[in-house]
Amino acid sequence: MEMLKFGKFAALGLALAVAVGCSSKGGDAAGEGAVDPNAGYGADTGAVDGSLSEEAALRAITTFYFEYDSSDLKAEAMRALDVHAKDLKGNGARVVLEGHADERGTREYNMALGERRSKAVQRYLVLQGVSPAQLELVSYGEERAIATGNDEQSWAQNRRVELRK
Repeated sequence: MEMLKFGKFAALGLALAVAVGCSSKGGDAAGEGAVDPNAGYGADTGAVDGSLSEEAALRAITTFYFEYDSSDLKAEAMRALDVHAKDLKGNGARVVLEGHADERGTREYNMALGERRSKAVQRYLVLQGVSPAQLELVSYGEERAIATGNDEQSWAQNRRVELRK
């Protein structure tokens, strides 16, 4: 009987620990010295409530960058896409998701990579409640580069999805 009480208290303690851990704001398992994922997004725009200015800053982000040969969304892209999803659900507007790639690889491969990137953004928005009918996908591959250099900095600028209203 005593063991049964202990088991219940242990389960309750574990549930509380999980709930407290899940409800914490920000934070990083790395602890001190970790990069703040909010850095650069909370600039004051004159709003009284800091969350309003952060939301406006995130709403202004309409280009989402990717790593080399990847269609995985970065954490900062997801934060901005959360704000765009909220807006799209509220106003029912349609947007175009333009996928791009850098010049490395064949034309066909880069067209497919641009498509995978735009589909990754589409999937994320749909998971946030946006109707697929509001999202048009286009892939330009390497055809519409915004940086023309042959270095990593230029290539990084070309690995992107642009959200166009």
